[in-house]
Amino acid sequence: MTPQEASIAAEKICRLAPVVPVLVVDDVAHAAPLAAALVAGGLPALEVTLRTPVALEVIAEMARIDGGAVGAGTLLTAADVEAAKNAGATFGVSPGATDRLLDACEANDLPLLPGASSASEAMRLLERGYTVQKFFPAEAAGGAPFLKSLASPLPQIRFCPTGGVSLKNAMDYLSLPNTLCVGGSWVAPGDLVKSGDWAGITNLAKTAAQLGS
Repeated sequence: MTPQEASIAAEKICRLAPVVPVLVVDDVAHAAPLAAALVAGGLPALEVTLRTPVALEVIAEMARIDGGAVGAGTLLTAADVEAAKNAGATFGVSPGATDRLLDACEANDLPLLPGASSASEAMRLLERGYTVQKFFPAEAAGGAPFLKSLASPLPQIRFCPTGGVSLKNAMDYLSLPNTLCVGGSWVAPGDLVKSGDWAGITNLAKTAAQLGS
């Protein structure tokens, strides 16, 4: 998979909904009902972060839910990429980008949202062919004003801002011409997941799915 092909695939995923849920799941039993609740609420693209021991199992369970597109977040190494692909992930997300990580994603045909937090990092990825990128950590790196400032000099790049994005500030990003969608964890808060309040999560997802419409 070329970087150009990866960006085309990543853009399709980003355009599925205005919000990509960023999920840290500790219990495999929560995987399927959580994915079903989010998809039912109109958020089909799901990012499962590789931050828990059961993350790969969670990806495998969520991949079985109809209508969902499950990706692996916090990809750091080539081994992460291969494990995520084998678990059923259909896209990847990384906090930053290294040549080894990019090589691995391209070799494994895994579309990647590579992370960038500066103009130089964004330009380096663009030089390789990545026109769709993750802006991370969004709020800490300058927020919507910073991302807006990149739109004129780097109009070829579209972003998915993640990190500190919430219902309160999501539209600050979504209103920008260089934002495709945002990533956020607020649509699946830990207390609702632990209590199994799937209806509550679906309602949060419905609200998020209407942002910008």
